[in-house]
Amino acid sequence: ADVEGKDAAAKIAILASIAFNSRVVATDVHTEGITSITSQDIMYARELGYAVKLLAIAKVEGELLDVRVHPTMIPLDHPLATVKDAYNAIFVEGDAVGDLMFFGQGAGSLPTASAVTADIFAAAENRRNGGSGRFTCTCFKDYAVKSIDTVESSYYLLIECEDRPGVLAQIAHVFGANQVSVGSVIQKGTTAGVAEVVFMTHKVSEGNLRTAIAGVKALDAVSRVRNVIRVEGGDR
Repeated sequence: ADVEGKDAAAKIAILASIAFNSRVVATDVHTEGITSITSQDIMYARELGYAVKLLAIAKVEGELLDVRVHPTMIPLDHPLATVKDAYNAIFVEGDAVGDLMFFGQGAGSLPTASAVTADIFAAAENRRNGGSGRFTCTCFKDYAVKSIDTVESSYYLLIECEDRPGVLAQIAHVFGANQVSVGSVIQKGTTAGVAEVVFMTHKVSEGNLRTAIAGVKALDAVSRVRNVIRVEGGDR
C-alpha cells in the first residue's frame, strides 16, 4: 500500500473531501507508486536541484478537482524536500494564510496508536452528543475529478538513444510535433555507443506528453525511455 501509493491515495481522498467540500474516494485518485524510481533518477534529480518524493496532490482548478498520487521531483529548497524516514508532511497553500506545513511521524507503534485512540475518543464524544459516531463529509459541492490526460505538468525524462549526430534532432522533432516544449537537455554518459540523455520539459498536458513518448519510442535510434517523472515547483 505504501510502495504503490495506495495509502497516500486514501489519505488525499479524505483531505480533498474536507478541504474542498466535495466527496472524493480513493478510486477517483490517479495513483502511481515508486517501483519505477531508480538510484540513478534520484542522483540526476539532485544534480538538477530536485528531490524525488511520493506526493499526493489535490487542488481546485475552476470547476474541476486535480487529485493524484505519483513520484514527483520538487526543488531541494522546498520544505517537503526535507521530509524523510518515518515522517509525513502536509503542505497547504491557502488564499489568506499563504503556505503552511504540518509535519510529524507517520509510522511506528506510538504515533499510530495515538492517532487511532484520538479517533475513538472523537467518535465516542460524537455519540454522546447525539450523533451516529461516524464522521461524514460536509460535501455541499460536486466537483468533477480532472482526467489525468488533461493535467499539465513539467516532466523529467531519461532516454537511452544512439550516440550519433541527428538523434537529438529526431527526438526534438517528435516533441515539437506534439506541443512538448523542452527546457533543457543534458547528456549524462555513453556506453557502447548508447547515450543516456535527460530532458526537462516546460509545462505540457499529460495526453500530449504520452503521445510524444509513444512517438519517441518508435524511433529506430531510441533504445528505450527509461523513466518519466512529473516536476512540481519552480518556474518551468
